Amino acid sequence: MKKADLINLISEKTGVPKVDVLVSLESFFTNVKDTLSEGENIYIRGFGSFITKKRAAKVGRNIKKNTSVYIPEHFIPAFKPAKEFIDEVKKIKTSNIEVVKEDI
Repeated sequence: MKKADLINLISEKTGVPKVDVLVSLESFFTNVKDTLSEGENIYIRGFGSFITKKRAAKVGRNIKKNTSVYIPEHFIPAFKPAKEFIDEVKKIKTSNIEVVKEDI
């Protein structure tokens, strides 16, 4: 599903015009990015948490030049789903998924 599909779905279910849904969704994305860049986490009960994870400093390799490269510690954004979210996704019917057993 793409962002346009999500906007159409929300608009159909709520009756809110697509332009208003787009503005709200873009505002949400902007606020999430701004909040995480300030070092704060966002907790949405029943859905999940938008958090920043700290990556330790390390020495990487530039394979093309065969040299070592120092990578300083940095933060990356992450999403941790809530237990309710995980349980809902686990309920997906697996009847459409074929399990193939190979003969040994």
